[in-house]
Amino acid sequence: MKLEHIGIAVEDLEGSETLYENLLRSKVYKREEVPSQSVLTSFIQVKNTKIELLQSTDPEGPIARFIKNRGPGVHHLAFEVENIRQEMKRLQNAGYTLINEEPQRGADNKWVAFLHPRSTGKVLIELCQEITN
Repeated sequence: MKLEHIGIAVEDLEGSETLYENLLRSKVYKREEVPSQSVLTSFIQVKNTKIELLQSTDPEGPIARFIKNRGPGVHHLAFEVENIRQEMKRLQNAGYTLINEEPQRGADNKWVAFLHPRSTGKVLIELCQEITN
């Protein structure tokens, strides 16, 4: 398992892209809408580290609720796994609470599933696996 990306909830995607491009001296390489999550994402990569900026496309969506309750900022840590279903089962058997019963299509050609923060020390954890078919 390795850190795949850090997700950051933002109110203004364009402004945040400019901020992080200047800060990290790197350009956005992909912008993508994920309707199932009601989010518009933008990715910036610096060497082995990816930052995913997340702007809600729905005032009642998960990112909008997060920002309303906590303000903009770090939303989740995503870890790449080889077999997402196997890892979900392992973690559930170990006592972690899954938000998703099944992996969902996420941004950047990934299957994704989330662990509830109440079982992970108040940090939202995303598991992701490259979609190969």
